[in-house]
Amino acid sequence: MKETKGKYIPSDKRYAEMKYNRCGRSGLKLPAISLGLWHNFGDVDDFEVSRKMIMKAFDLGITHFDLANNYGPGPGSAEINFGRILNSDFSAHREDMVISTKAGYTMRQGPYGDWGSRKYLLDSLDQSLKRMKIDHVDIFYHHRPDPETLIEETMSALEHAVRRGKAIYAGISNYKSRETAVASKTLRSLGVPCLIHQPCYSMFNRWVEDDGLLDVLDTEGIGCIAFSPLAQGLLSDKYLKGVPEGSRASKPHGFLKKANITEDKMMRARALNAVAKERGQTLAQMAIAWVMRRKTVTSALIGASSVKQIEDCVATIEKPDFSADELSGIENILAASFQGK
Repeated sequence: MKETKGKYIPSDKRYAEMKYNRCGRSGLKLPAISLGLWHNFGDVDDFEVSRKMIMKAFDLGITHFDLANNYGPGPGSAEINFGRILNSDFSAHREDMVISTKAGYTMRQGPYGDWGSRKYLLDSLDQSLKRMKIDHVDIFYHHRPDPETLIEETMSALEHAVRRGKAIYAGISNYKSRETAVASKTLRSLGVPCLIHQPCYSMFNRWVEDDGLLDVLDTEGIGCIAFSPLAQGLLSDKYLKGVPEGSRASKPHGFLKKANITEDKMMRARALNAVAKERGQTLAQMAIAWVMRRKTVTSALIGASSVKQIEDCVATIEKPDFSADELSGIENILAASFQGK
């Protein structure tokens, strides 16, 4: 990363050091590691730290930056801050970036600021573009299924966003396998295939395996980008000795609560950390590599609060493979009960 009189010059080695995977059956390739702006890019965060993280990520070959309309806090502030960084430092590199945003969770009060109506999604996309000061995103997701709106209406909104040039690709997030199959069929009938699905997936959250979602994605030719592969930091060395000040679990506005950091999970994490050390990796690196072991997974979507964390996560690509014994050992740890020990 170079800055000359405030002008950012990206590393000329960034593409050589990153692995890029084809997203499903599309022509789009995504970096093995993508950066999510769910946390640490809002109004409550240090803007210069956020800016340096975006620069470092791009220097390391991360081309995909993932947002949502309500990311912050407050809602919308992550898009505003990313837009500032994009326009001040990356105006010459927009075509080298994959920018995504979403709508589907609560953005504002009232009947038009939540869930999956055509009105909410299309209005939200227009607002997201204004906040980021760009004319289109590369991927527009529906953030979660809406139990009271027909999938056909929601998918027609994604199709319309693509048709009018406000998004290049359509995606979905948090959809179960049956809902995904219906959404994919609907989008395909409208002539806009579903590019990607963004589910939560980690060693501590394997619902995509139990639900059969990964099999559906394989069948439909849909890519997968796994969010929270580190279980919001539980699968890193951050909480192995407690809750440090300034961590996600220590912040009142965060989704990770101290109550979620059980001794059972921490004992599993410590056992997994020992396996990672034997592999010559950090626990975070091994956790990301484990998620990426499935060919269906196109990219692991990480969050970060520092440049160092991004560097550590990207180093995962140096050792992506597991032996049969390593995978067996990990399964034994995940299946074991540590209660009362």
